[in-house]
Amino acid sequence: MTPSPGGLTLRFWGVRGSIPTPSLENLRYGGNTACVEIRSADAILIFDLGTGARKLGEDLIAEHQGRPITLHVFLTHYHWDHLQGLPLFGPLYNPANNITFHGPAQLGSIEEHLRGQMAAPYFPVDFNQVPTQMKFTETGTETITIGDIRVDSFPMNHPQGAFGYRVRSAAGTIIYASDREHGNADSDRILREVAKDADVLIYDAQYTPDDYPAHKGWGHGTWFEGAKVAHDSNVNQLILFHHDPAHDDLKMDRIEEDARRHFPNTLAAREGLAIQLPRG
Repeated sequence: MTPSPGGLTLRFWGVRGSIPTPSLENLRYGGNTACVEIRSADAILIFDLGTGARKLGEDLIAEHQGRPITLHVFLTHYHWDHLQGLPLFGPLYNPANNITFHGPAQLGSIEEHLRGQMAAPYFPVDFNQVPTQMKFTETGTETITIGDIRVDSFPMNHPQGAFGYRVRSAAGTIIYASDREHGNADSDRILREVAKDADVLIYDAQYTPDDYPAHKGWGHGTWFEGAKVAHDSNVNQLILFHHDPAHDDLKMDRIEEDARRHFPNTLAAREGLAIQLPRG
C-alpha cells in the first residue's frame, strides 16, 4: 500500500489500550494494542509495536516477496501494551532487513528496554539472536529526516514518561499522541502548539468524561479533551485512539457519536483504517 510520490498513507494495525481484547464484541474496531504505520513512496515508519505489529509484519513480508525491508520504528514509551508485538514481528527474523529503532533519550536505552522484552524466561528467542540488521537512535529535540518525511518528538504527561510524534511531509502533518493525560499545563500547551493546523490528530481517548474521574493520574485522556485540542489547534481531523479494553463496538459507536457533536470531523480508530494525504 505505497502512496503516490509526495503522498502519505496512514494505517492502523492496533488501536486498543492496556491489553489485547480478542472478542467478538470488539471485532469491528479491533482488539490489538497500539501499532500505526505511516509511509511515503520511499519510507515506512511504524509507531509503537503493540500486538497489531504481528499482522503488519506478515503483510510487509508478503508485500516485499523476499526483497530486503527497511523500517523506522518510533516508540512512545516502553509499557507492555506498546511492545507486546515485538517478539512476533516477522521482519526481525530476516538478516537482509534493516530496522532502526527510535525512542526518547529521556526514557533510557532503547536497546536495553527491547532486550528485556525478549529475555528469559519471557520468550524463547533471545534479543541477541535476532538476525536482522538493527540500529538504535535515542531522540531529543532534533528533527529526524527520513526520505521526504520529517519527525519531531514532544513530551507527554504519562506515568514514567512518554513522547508523542509529529510527522510532516509535503503531503501534510500527522500528530501521534497516544498515552497522554490532560491537566498538566505545560503538556497541554505543547500539544496544542505541535498540533497547530495538523491534518490528522491521533489522540489517546481511552476514557469517557464520566469514566475519567475514577482514573485520574493513570495517564490517559478522553474524547472530550481530544475534541478541545482539535478545535483549539485548528486540526482537520481527530482520530480517537487507545480504546479502553472495556469498550465494545457498541460503546465505541456511542463515543464516536458523542465526540462528533463537539468536533464533527472525528473518527474512532479501527484496525485496517487507512487515510491518504493529501486528500483528494
